[in-house]
Amino acid sequence: MGGYILAIDQGTTSSRAIVFDGRQQVVGAGQKEFKQHFPKSGWVEHDPEEIWQTVLSTVQEAIAKAGITAGDISGIGITNQRETVVVWDRETGNPIHNAIVWQDRRTAAYCDKLKKQGLEKTFTKKTGLLLDPYFSGTKLNWLLTNIEGAQARAARGELCFGTIDTFLIWRLTGGKSFATDATNASRTLLYNIAENAWDDELLKILKVPRAMLPEVKDCAADFGMTYPAIFGAAIPILGVAGDQQAATIGQACFKPGMLKSTYGTGCFALLNTGKDMVRSKNRLLTTIAYRLDGETTYALEGSIFVAGAAVQWLRDGLKVIKAAPDTGTLAEGADPTQEVYLVPAFTGLGAPHWDPDARGAIFGMTRNTGPAEFARAALEAVCYQTRDLLEAMHKDWRNNGNETVLRVDGGMVASDWTMQRLSDLLDAPVDRPIILETTALGVAWLAGGRAGVWPKQEAFAQSWARDRRFEPAMDEKTRKAKLRGWHNAVRRTLN
Repeated sequence: MGGYILAIDQGTTSSRAIVFDGRQQVVGAGQKEFKQHFPKSGWVEHDPEEIWQTVLSTVQEAIAKAGITAGDISGIGITNQRETVVVWDRETGNPIHNAIVWQDRRTAAYCDKLKKQGLEKTFTKKTGLLLDPYFSGTKLNWLLTNIEGAQARAARGELCFGTIDTFLIWRLTGGKSFATDATNASRTLLYNIAENAWDDELLKILKVPRAMLPEVKDCAADFGMTYPAIFGAAIPILGVAGDQQAATIGQACFKPGMLKSTYGTGCFALLNTGKDMVRSKNRLLTTIAYRLDGETTYALEGSIFVAGAAVQWLRDGLKVIKAAPDTGTLAEGADPTQEVYLVPAFTGLGAPHWDPDARGAIFGMTRNTGPAEFARAALEAVCYQTRDLLEAMHKDWRNNGNETVLRVDGGMVASDWTMQRLSDLLDAPVDRPIILETTALGVAWLAGGRAGVWPKQEAFAQSWARDRRFEPAMDEKTRKAKLRGWHNAVRRTLN
C-alpha cells in the first residue's frame, strides 16, 4: 500500500487533513477554517455539522493532492481540539446542541459551587485536573441541565457524549464505533487516570449517566472502519490522541524529562514524567501523555488559553495586521524604549493562575504606542506565559535537573523573531523541528505503527530532525527587568 497514512487534525479554528507517505513525508494536505460562535460573553461554540463537513472536504482535498485513492491508505489517525463537548442522538447521529468549546467559560459559577462544597480535591486526586470551566465535565453537565429532556434521554441511553474525536469516529464508521482514547478521556473530569476507567463517584457528582460514555482505548488501537461510501473505500482508524498529546508523540518526547510546547490557538507545554504520576504543587495538571499496549505514560501539563488567538485578535478584532506573519516583522521594528505588556486573559487565565474571571488588559501604553508595540506585546505574552509554566514544572519535578531544551511546534514557531525572544526569556535553548506538523505526525505514527507500515518507537524517535536551535542572547539584567514588568501586569489583571 505504500505506507500512506491519513492524519485528520481537527483544531479549534480549522480542520486539516494530511497524507504522509511511508517515509513520513507530507504528500498532500487540505485545510479549511470554520465559524466561531460567541452567543454570550465568555461563551464559545462550534457547529458540529460544519466541523464534519470541513473534515470531509479537507480529506478529499488531501487525497487528491497526494495523487492516490482511499484504497492506498493503510490507516487513519485522528487528533482533535481537546475538552470540546458534543452530545448527539444515538439513533440519528444529530447533535442536540452546538459543541461547547474548551475556551468556553459558562460553567465558572458551577465550578465555584463545586469548590465551595470541598470537591476540588476529589477531582484532582482522581483526574489530575482542577475544577475549571476548561474541562469537559461541567460543560456536559450544562448541556444535560439546560437542553430540555436531555438528562432523561441520556439516562435511557438515547444520547452519546464525546469529545470531537469520538464524534468523528462515530460519523466516519456510520455509528458502528463509539470510542475515544485515554488522552481525550483524561481531560473530561470524569476519568480516573490512575485506574484508567470512568469514575462512578465523579459521574454521580456531575450527574452524567454512564450509558452515554464511549469505550476508552489505547492511543494505537482498532477504532473501526470508515463507511466505504464516505471516501470510496473502507479505511481502518488506528490512532487517536488529543492534540497536545499527539504533538508530544510527534516531537518524539518519549523519554522522561523531555519537554515540548505547542503554539496554536492556545499554548500547551507537556513534560514527560514516565510512569510517575506527579502531583503538582504549583497548579499544573497531571495528565496522560499516551497509553500504548496497555501501559500509561504520564505528563505534567501547563495550559495557556491564548497564544495564536492573540494574533488573531490583532488581525480580526483590532485590524492592525492583515496576516499573522506580519506580527514578527512589526515586533522587530517596535520602539525598544516602550515596555508594553499584553495579558491576554480573553477567556480567563490558565496555568499556573487558573483564574476564569480574569480578563485581558494592556499595560504601559504611551501616546506613541502603535501596531508595532501591540504586535511585540502579543508575541512576548506567549513567551512570558511559557516561562511561568516551565518554572512551575521545575519546582514540581526535580528529576529534570536544571537543563531545559524546549521542542516547539505549531503555527507561531515559524516566526524566527518569536522563537528567539522565547529562548531569550526562558534563558534556555529552543529547538524547532524540520517537520512542523508534529500534531498530525504524532497520530500518523500511531496509525502507521499499528498498521505495521511505519517504524517502531525507537526508530521513529531517531528520525526526528531539527531545523534550527535558538540560543538565548538577552543579557540577564534586561531579562529580569522584563520579567518583573510581566509579573506586575499579571498581578494587576487577576480577579
